[in-house]
Amino acid sequence: MERLRLRQQVLLDHLRPVASNFRAADIVTSICSAGDSAAYLRTTDFDDDVVVVAAFRTPICKAKRGGFKDTYPDDLLAPVLKAVIEATGVKPEEIGDIVVGSVLGPGAQRANECRMAAFFAGFPETVPIRTVNRQCSSGLQAIADVVASIKAGYYDIGIGAGLESMSSNPMAWDGSVNPKTQANQRAQDCLLPMGITSENVAERYGVSRKQQDAASVRSHKRAAAATASGKFRDEIVPVQTKLVDPKTGEEKSVIISVDDGIRQGATLADLAKLKPAFRKNGSTTAGNSSQVSDGASAVLLMRRAVALRRGIPVLGVFRSFAAVGVDPAVMGVGPAVAIPKAVKDAGLEISDIDLFEINEAFASQFTYCCKELGLDEEKVNVNGGAIALGHPLGATGARCTATLLHEMKRRGKDSRFGVVSMCIGSGMGAAAVFERGSVVDQLSIARPIKDNNYLSKDAK
Repeated sequence: MERLRLRQQVLLDHLRPVASNFRAADIVTSICSAGDSAAYLRTTDFDDDVVVVAAFRTPICKAKRGGFKDTYPDDLLAPVLKAVIEATGVKPEEIGDIVVGSVLGPGAQRANECRMAAFFAGFPETVPIRTVNRQCSSGLQAIADVVASIKAGYYDIGIGAGLESMSSNPMAWDGSVNPKTQANQRAQDCLLPMGITSENVAERYGVSRKQQDAASVRSHKRAAAATASGKFRDEIVPVQTKLVDPKTGEEKSVIISVDDGIRQGATLADLAKLKPAFRKNGSTTAGNSSQVSDGASAVLLMRRAVALRRGIPVLGVFRSFAAVGVDPAVMGVGPAVAIPKAVKDAGLEISDIDLFEINEAFASQFTYCCKELGLDEEKVNVNGGAIALGHPLGATGARCTATLLHEMKRRGKDSRFGVVSMCIGSGMGAAAVFERGSVVDQLSIARPIKDNNYLSKDAK
């Protein structure tokens, strides 16, 4: 409560005339109409905020055998780049930069593919584009990079995106390994297969096979329910592409509009039949791990002043970002470290967060992180996660952002703050805090008490 009073005092100090007689002792707390009693201290007020005005993704499809198995990576990215422009009326030439998170594609080739995708989407040659690779957090890192550039004044409008075609670029090590690695355990652990790190988390922190399978079933059921109710329609951009018959070579034109990895009828009994995939007596299986997938996503960001001037509705406000390092042998614990830092940097506490989108790389690490942070499972991945939807590595961060912000919009005043987070191969974690875009409560929880001179209509 003391932090809340300080928040109110900061707002009053900022807004009151210099010659005011207000004193801190005159302030008491009351709950505002937005339902916010968090001691949230804004360091910038409105115009300097970086806001999200559009966030879209492609459907997510199974690599090698799903709807995008024959789709070029640039043909995955182009539709979402085009969608964020068309949805807001922003002119393509007004974009200051496009940053695309991508992991597996060869660096120079993927950079060119992204540039080509921008041309396919209608952007002129004057708009630059680059890629960024922080493995599984690349899409979120792309968004954070654009936010930082807008904050620095490099430009006012930018796009953070993500792309992965695991059909085109399988996970593999290119070349030999430095012999010095043998003398450095941490360096050795960077080379561990991700499935082994999942087994390490399960063993070290006591996450049972049953707990992992239960998390998987929950993910599939929630994703299936979200699909059936049409929740994903607000964030998915249908993609026109082709499917090639592997036997005859015949091409068929198709429109992919739904995720194809969700198993609606997944049960604990079915999952219990699966054998461990990475360790003989382990607990990580194909059924409680994220799927290898193809997909793309894009988020349009701008300075709030620009959005207000143009009358563009704000979907969300970017409040903080944190990337942290953890033990590579248990890289999956990353969100348990990154989330508290990002939340603290936003001036919040874990209990202030209404929704979480935490990437389900493996059920073991997802379950551990939720338990370690004491999260209510009714607030986490409410529409399913990567175990059901899939995990196109570079696209996941931006995909989670789109899913989170659209769900927060649907929930309205019942959802003010949300978090996107994921673990990162080689031992890291990343997290970002977003605020729902329509929240305005500058003075709605502060009032003087001497003469009931109310400062807002909802003060009682």
